[in-house]
Amino acid sequence: MTNKQNKVEQDENIDIEIPLMLEAIYQKYGYDFRKYSRSHIKRRLLHRMAVSHFESISQMQDKVLHSKDFFIELLEDLSINVTEMFRDPEFYASFREHVIPNLKTYPFIKIWHAGCSTGEEVYSFAILLREEGILDRCQIYATDFNRKVLEIAKQGIYPIRDLEQFEKNYKKSGGKSQLSDFYTMKYGSIKLDQSLVKKVVFADHNLVTDSVFAEVNLIICRNVLIYFDKDLQNRVINLFHESLSSSGHLCLGSKETLKFSSKEYNFSDVDQQQKIYKKNLVKACIKH
Repeated sequence: MTNKQNKVEQDENIDIEIPLMLEAIYQKYGYDFRKYSRSHIKRRLLHRMAVSHFESISQMQDKVLHSKDFFIELLEDLSINVTEMFRDPEFYASFREHVIPNLKTYPFIKIWHAGCSTGEEVYSFAILLREEGILDRCQIYATDFNRKVLEIAKQGIYPIRDLEQFEKNYKKSGGKSQLSDFYTMKYGSIKLDQSLVKKVVFADHNLVTDSVFAEVNLIICRNVLIYFDKDLQNRVINLFHESLSSSGHLCLGSKETLKFSSKEYNFSDVDQQQKIYKKNLVKACIKH
């Protein structure tokens, strides 16, 4: 058999093994990656297979089924933890302009930050809300299925190497003071002011398998849906629609959209470029 034939056979086996691995994870541990983007899952599984020196995904699956510690390692690979403070600062500037005036009309504001990862964007929003004078009126639910990243988010401690980018983002986002007003530096790290998260509840929630978390006025879920296939994207958008109160806002990532979802016409564009949407009012049917 030629090298080319070997490569074709190996690729065919991988494409068969991946669904079996995802089904095994779901059946054993309850984490459902079966509707995640196949290209994302394939990259992460092949990475773990290489660094852990497995000859096949099937061999790695046996380890997953018999070692919870190894599964936790793999879970870290499959989790989506790419984030930074004031990521996409143009989005935050638009949010200040288009959404904050509406939020200021509410006596109490409930916010769901879904897929919060290690918390940088949760702190970013808390800073923004404080600067706009409404943080004390907010209850923020920050959720993720990965309990390890939730613990990092609760601590609010980040490497000082990221600070320069955080500072640049903050200024571009329309920050009204200095980012240094909101953190202290110690031992090569920055620690965010914990008063920022007095109004935050960090909680374990899985967008793939769990139901409505709470009825809220604002949902922030940025750069998570891009890792889901179309069916799962649609399911999660339906979940968000159900969770939003009347005229609530939904914020997605720069490469995400409501187009072609079943709820496309249940939202209006607030800023199409920055992917900020507002839930349409449901008109009552009046019988004469």
